[in-house]
Amino acid sequence: MKTKMFDFDHVFIIAELSANHNGSLDTAIETIRAAKRAGADAIKFQTYTADTLTIDSKKSDFIINNGSLWDGKNFYELYQEAFTPWEWHAKLFEVAKEEGLVCFSSPFDKTAVDFLEDLEVPCYKIASFEITDIPLIEYIASKGKPIILSTGIATLDDIELALKTIRSNGDNEIALLKCTSSYPAPLNEANLVMIQDFKNRFGVISGLSDHTLGTTSAVVASCLGAKIIEKHFILDRSIGGPDASFSLDEKEFTQMVQEVRDAEKAIGKVSYELTEKQQSGKAFSRSLYVVKDIKKGEQFTEENIRSIRPGFGLHPKYYKDIIGRTASKDFEKGDRLSRNIKN
Repeated sequence: MKTKMFDFDHVFIIAELSANHNGSLDTAIETIRAAKRAGADAIKFQTYTADTLTIDSKKSDFIINNGSLWDGKNFYELYQEAFTPWEWHAKLFEVAKEEGLVCFSSPFDKTAVDFLEDLEVPCYKIASFEITDIPLIEYIASKGKPIILSTGIATLDDIELALKTIRSNGDNEIALLKCTSSYPAPLNEANLVMIQDFKNRFGVISGLSDHTLGTTSAVVASCLGAKIIEKHFILDRSIGGPDASFSLDEKEFTQMVQEVRDAEKAIGKVSYELTEKQQSGKAFSRSLYVVKDIKKGEQFTEENIRSIRPGFGLHPKYYKDIIGRTASKDFEKGDRLSRNIKN
């Protein structure tokens, strides 16, 4: 039987390196090690160059002007600054393996897919802005590996077409991540309830690619059934870079992981069986006790029998059955009633 990568027993937490190496291989390596210390399950890169994503043009179509952190730059300039050099990848994958982290990447063209295949990536992530690149999705799906798909700019039609493309081109596991492609993303646009709808509507693993500030969205997402959470990670925001302002540092990421793990514990599972600790708490429940001395031959009445704490006596549901019966022996105040009394 084929092993399923997304068959997690906990929320799978991905630290996104993105541009947070800030042009330094040493920083990238230390970021991987810090991600492990912070409790991440995986580290993810982005595999592109400015030339595989766009062209160098100063025409208005190519100038960023959407109220983002990068307004005024052209696409080419941004991606030249942000890309992870391909010659680093082998070393970064090696370090991640040493640290026991799952390591994979988002490819942005076919050459990146071929490059990552040579590195034996275990899965692929398709970025939000690539969800409409059907030829690229077809090529990634043809590799037969698990695919994580972000939906930051996707309409329902976009999602359905991408999923249809993946399913018709390979035997792929699919995870669909709710994402808001704003940097940073406002909480009131997170719309995390979509996580549940993704699972129910499309029959996929669902999760969150989070660009909001802080840890709130990640924790709420885990409570709504997210099985994957991806968050940008940086050693220290003071190093700067295109993604620094909406990334978590090691202390913050560690806090997020702990909060998600605590939320998982609190969510639990549907069960009407009592745990051992809950069973012990039944001592504080109500049961039937003698509250005034009763002599043999006297009747049980509302004055000498009550439903009180603790819970070691007869179940209160038998109260009406007991009242009016005759005591077959002496009872002292504080004696519990038992099943024998109702026979």
